[in-house]
Amino acid sequence: MKQLVSLISYLEGFSALLLFSVAMPVKYIGGDPELVSLVGAIHGALFVAFIVILLIGVGKHWNRVALFHGFIAAVVPAGPFLFDGMLISGEYDIDSSSLDTLGP
Repeated sequence: MKQLVSLISYLEGFSALLLFSVAMPVKYIGGDPELVSLVGAIHGALFVAFIVILLIGVGKHWNRVALFHGFIAAVVPAGPFLFDGMLISGEYDIDSSSLDTLGP
C-alpha cells in the first residue's frame, strides 16, 4: 500500500508542477488553454485518487493524522514529496498493539 501511495503521490506532485510551470504559462502567455484542460484534468484525477487511497489505508495501515497531513500535502505545491518521506519513515504506521485494542 505504501508503494501505491508513493507512486500516486509523486505523480500528483509532478502533475501539479507541470500544471503550474508549463500549462498555465502556455495558457496565459501563449493564449492556448488546451494544455491546462488536459493537465488540470489529470492532476484532479490524481488528487482524488491520492485522497481515496489514503482513506482506504487509514485504520488499516495508518492513523488518522496521515489522512489530515496527506490532504494538506496534496493541496500545497511540493507537499506530496514531503509527505511521502514521512509515510515511508513509518511516522503514521499503526502499532500492532493498538490494533488489539480496537476490537475485531
